[in-house]
Amino acid sequence: MEVAQNFHMNGGTGETSYSSNSFVQRKGIEMTKPVIEEAMLDLISEHSAASPLNTSQCLNIADMGCSSGPNALLVVSYIMDIIYRKYSGTCDDVHGDRSPPHPKILVFLNDLPCNDFTTTFKSLGNFYDKLKDTYKLAGTDDEPQHQPCFIAGIPGSFYARLFPDDTLHFVHSSYSLHWLSKIPQGIGKCNKGNIYMAERSPPYVVEAYMKQFSADFKIFLKCRSKEVVKGGRMVLTILGRGDDVGPSSKECCYIWELLANAFKYMMIQGKIKEEDLDLFNVHICGEIRHPK
Repeated sequence: MEVAQNFHMNGGTGETSYSSNSFVQRKGIEMTKPVIEEAMLDLISEHSAASPLNTSQCLNIADMGCSSGPNALLVVSYIMDIIYRKYSGTCDDVHGDRSPPHPKILVFLNDLPCNDFTTTFKSLGNFYDKLKDTYKLAGTDDEPQHQPCFIAGIPGSFYARLFPDDTLHFVHSSYSLHWLSKIPQGIGKCNKGNIYMAERSPPYVVEAYMKQFSADFKIFLKCRSKEVVKGGRMVLTILGRGDDVGPSSKECCYIWELLANAFKYMMIQGKIKEEDLDLFNVHICGEIRHPK
């Protein structure tokens, strides 16, 4: 399977959609809100020092692995709130009751080409209206209502270049970088009976996953190092494990063992072929270690 062309979360807003089943991912974004705020405030301070009150420049922001549904715009709403609060607090004395100036904000939502961007884009009208109401961006007969930010979709793998050199000021990615660019090479039937690293997996399988994660992460950082401007910021939230927890332990892999058992039951029922199951492995790796 060509991951970049075929892999995606369930689209739409139905019962089985990602939009309706991404509470854990939302909690992850909410938990990192203070980190996002610190990074954005540092960035704004540097931006303002370089061009005081210059609203002609644009802050370019990318959310990589945005998926679809309300989570796709959650980080954007956080960033907008940080920027408006910051500029409101520093510009009120100069601009009185008028909306304080701030850099133009361009947000790129990135995910693989098969991602359900449509559901997210359909919600943009209400999202923009809410921002305009929150920050009182009323228009007049002579001047149209100010657009709080501009949002665009960028389909493509973040394990490749997505932007020209020195384009981005801030990069965010949450619960995405554990997805690998491809299934580790050479696993094949070596991992028979499993669909991921498991306690019964041969050491070679675990090694192959670790190697693929390391190669992918290096490519991600190399690409972003070209695309992010000097002094830019990144906030990356990645699945992890404690130093005393092995990569194939139940703490890391139990959910995949449950899924493997479900597949085996489907095989017994004749719904899938044994040879297909033997060759199936998921392209995910929560490899990053962190001390407890």
